[in-house]
Amino acid sequence: MNDTNYSRVTEFVLLGLSNSEELQPFLFVIFSLLYLAILLGNSLIILTVTSDARLHSPMYFLLANLSFIDICVASFATPKMIADLLVEQKTISFEACMAQIFFVHLFAGGEMVLLVSMAYDRYVAICKPLHYMTIMSRRVCIILVIIPWCIGLIHTLSQLAFTVNLPFCGPNEVDSFFCDLPLVTKLACIDTYIISLLIVADSGFLSTSSFLLLVVSYTVILITVRNRSSASMAKARSTLTAHITVVTLFFGPCIFIYVWPFSSYSVDKVLAVFYTIITPILNPVIYTLRNKDMKAAMSKLKSRYLKPRQMATVIGNTFSLETK
Repeated sequence: MNDTNYSRVTEFVLLGLSNSEELQPFLFVIFSLLYLAILLGNSLIILTVTSDARLHSPMYFLLANLSFIDICVASFATPKMIADLLVEQKTISFEACMAQIFFVHLFAGGEMVLLVSMAYDRYVAICKPLHYMTIMSRRVCIILVIIPWCIGLIHTLSQLAFTVNLPFCGPNEVDSFFCDLPLVTKLACIDTYIISLLIVADSGFLSTSSFLLLVVSYTVILITVRNRSSASMAKARSTLTAHITVVTLFFGPCIFIYVWPFSSYSVDKVLAVFYTIITPILNPVIYTLRNKDMKAAMSKLKSRYLKPRQMATVIGNTFSLETK
């Protein structure tokens, strides 16, 4: 198409979560607190894993990387969404919109594959415990972290390749709080049916294949430990419950939005909030409150940093008493 026939859109209008002026201040407070909790909770996991030598194992290494990706998933759009709750006109430039599309598929695609890496780690730990440290060597752990980023990059570039050059010449309102690919492509001045099919095929393949790999791995683990002692079975179930919860909370909305062909965009908006904000805040809760080692390491970290402050307070109080 000849671009001279169109006045190219230079910015998009994000309709946000709600048009109610009375509700927006309440949403501003709620999502500000949620985002702060995401940053603090996931940063605490990363700090705990890196500072405690007892947690320098493959499982916690992957967990720290999951927390880092959760911070990225929550940060690509949430700060702007929070800021937009305070303004009437919620606009975003064309370049920033394309950047949001790039990062959401980079981080979300990477997290899908990282969850598969974590499932593989649990499979080796539960099904082949005697060979665990041999199989899950440092080199293998690094590869299991690099692969998700590579696949996420390939996935997002393939999505962006047929989106960035679309002609946008008229409607520019995106009914969401960030630039979501299915919503943006529908604003193009050409028939995007084929492109929509490519989006479904690309995102659908990554999400469904990752989800099926996770289901298969969890099934194999449960079959393997079925004939073991009840204690082993209980421990395996406890570990898998946390993983399955995370997988369900993350993959459910993603599959519904990008694969289900009859989804409603009003529903998509709620689900987008779920996997960009709710899941990143639940992951620290799920992986720490059910894990004795993490709780013990956090207690140790707390005492390490609070004790010097307490000593300084005592010394300060003693000095003030002496001066009196």
